[in-house]
Amino acid sequence: MRGGRDRGRLIVGSVVLFVASIGVMLWGWGDWSTFWQNPARLCLVVLMVMACAVALAAPMSGFTGARVVDRRDALIVLPMLPLTFLYLYLPPWADRRDLFVLDGDAVRYAGLALCAAGCVLRIAPMFVLGYRFSPLVAIQEGHTLVTDGIYRYVRHPSYLGALVVLVGWVLVFRSALGFLLVPPFVGVVVWRMNDEERLLGAEFGDTYADYRRHSWRLVPWMY
Repeated sequence: MRGGRDRGRLIVGSVVLFVASIGVMLWGWGDWSTFWQNPARLCLVVLMVMACAVALAAPMSGFTGARVVDRRDALIVLPMLPLTFLYLYLPPWADRRDLFVLDGDAVRYAGLALCAAGCVLRIAPMFVLGYRFSPLVAIQEGHTLVTDGIYRYVRHPSYLGALVVLVGWVLVFRSALGFLLVPPFVGVVVWRMNDEERLLGAEFGDTYADYRRHSWRLVPWMY
């Protein structure tokens, strides 16, 4: 029963955050009617709706019920809130005003393709990990390591997907200013990966250490 209530809260919270994200994006643009006139922007919103719907169908765990939770993980909210607001607001704001933008619709569609690829990378691990995938840095009951499939090569494919979406979003709005937000987001992701790997190392010991030696952290053959 608790698991059902917990998942219900997760779904409601995710929908609220999604609607708020769309609202901040449109607020940044500044005009409801003209936003939809460019097909790339329209396709971006359709992609966001589809990605949200698919992600909510994944059997991931909620915010409670984990056997071990890294309590410091709550600190990530502090830098994430202003960064996420700027990420949602600044690129559409600059795009409409033609401030520090990159030329050409080809840039928009390249960004849209990156967003689609990033969504796949972000959401697929939710289905692969199932109940082990959590918004928190946590160890679930009966937690086991997944080291095959994409996890054979990359230990954090979902974070890689999030960063690819970030770059794609900036390109859809042709925003050179938006690229200033990429390094801070990378810093937050590295912080989260450090916490996760510290927790998994403490839980799985030599097994996880061996897995780390035979896989890449985020980008194959680079990092």
